[in-house]
Amino acid sequence: WMERLVIAGAIVAVVAVVAVVARVRHRSDAPTQSRFKVPQQVDRQDFVDPQTPWLVVVFTSATCDACALVVDKAKVLATSEVAVAEVEYTAARELHERYSIDAVPTLIVVDPVGVTRAAFLGPMTATDLWAAVAEVREPGSTPEPHLGHENDAG
Repeated sequence: WMERLVIAGAIVAVVAVVAVVARVRHRSDAPTQSRFKVPQQVDRQDFVDPQTPWLVVVFTSATCDACALVVDKAKVLATSEVAVAEVEYTAARELHERYSIDAVPTLIVVDPVGVTRAAFLGPMTATDLWAAVAEVREPGSTPEPHLGHENDAG
């Protein structure tokens, strides 16, 4: 009688372990939380007018409808103090790869030494873009100094 009780207990223990293992294996994984990154620094010589104090770079793709709208908004910023460059994927694939661009449109605002001071992933309003550029050029000049910082971009 005791032998049967030990065997039954062992069977119950094995079934419990199998149930726990099965539950763990069938748990669905959490969805992937991909975060796209923007270049933190660029070589100004890779882009137009490296001597211009500020640079706005828009990484685009010919198949991206939103990219054209972002480029149009950025072009308005071009002055003697701000150079604007569009870097289209098929025309400049090596720059997309060099700076690990994996989402378009990606827009960065770069200072005179090549450090990214503001960035946007995806479309933005013209007002937000212009305010972000104004803020990096003259800190404290806008009511929303956080615009274009990586927390907003991702």
